[in-house]
Amino acid sequence: MGNQKVMVITGTRKGIGRYLAEYYCDRGFQVVGCSREKSDLTNGNYRHFCLDVANEVGVKEMFHEISQTLGQVDVLINNAGIASMNHILLTPMTTIRKIIDTNFIGTFLFCREAAKLMRRKGGRIVNFATVATPLNLEGEAIYAASKAAVESLTRVMAREVAPFGITVNAVGPTPVKTDLIRSVPQDKMDALLARQAIRRFGEFRDISNVIDFMIRPESDFVTGQVLFLGGV
Repeated sequence: MGNQKVMVITGTRKGIGRYLAEYYCDRGFQVVGCSREKSDLTNGNYRHFCLDVANEVGVKEMFHEISQTLGQVDVLINNAGIASMNHILLTPMTTIRKIIDTNFIGTFLFCREAAKLMRRKGGRIVNFATVATPLNLEGEAIYAASKAAVESLTRVMAREVAPFGITVNAVGPTPVKTDLIRSVPQDKMDALLARQAIRRFGEFRDISNVIDFMIRPESDFVTGQVLFLGGV
């Protein structure tokens, strides 16, 4: 493998995760991705695992295999996430559990297992927050709460793993045109964009730009930060 850096990205089958996998493969990273279903991404720098990010056994097995075959993890990007727009009085328990499991527990498990492999040489962890949290977005109570938990995890973990040379930050995108927002009514989306300083949808390049900064070697003094896009 030589000096090729290893990057783990969750939720790489489509959307932002798929873009990030292709983007960092093209930049010379050995990218290890995962999703519940198979991926059709074919690239010599890419390897895919099928698993549920909230399945502790599956996550541990994935990192064990990474350790055995690649020997390290340099960067973790916790992209996998789900949302469901429901009024608080109409939110079923099944929805609550799915969102918390994927968005928070999945993020925690990958942070924990990646940090174990980063302890010797340091590393970069980038989690995904959301503008739905600071905007207190109606209809997204559970989604916003799950990401608020990710924000807190990011800040506390940053302190705990700093002695190992690991930084932990988070990016908080504005709405990007992916499956995640497809079910949101147009009037709700227009109202959300109007609350941003820069009133447009986020683009994939906006997110990779922030991640590029957070994972740079020169960013070793930047940790515990949550960067929201769009001027929220």
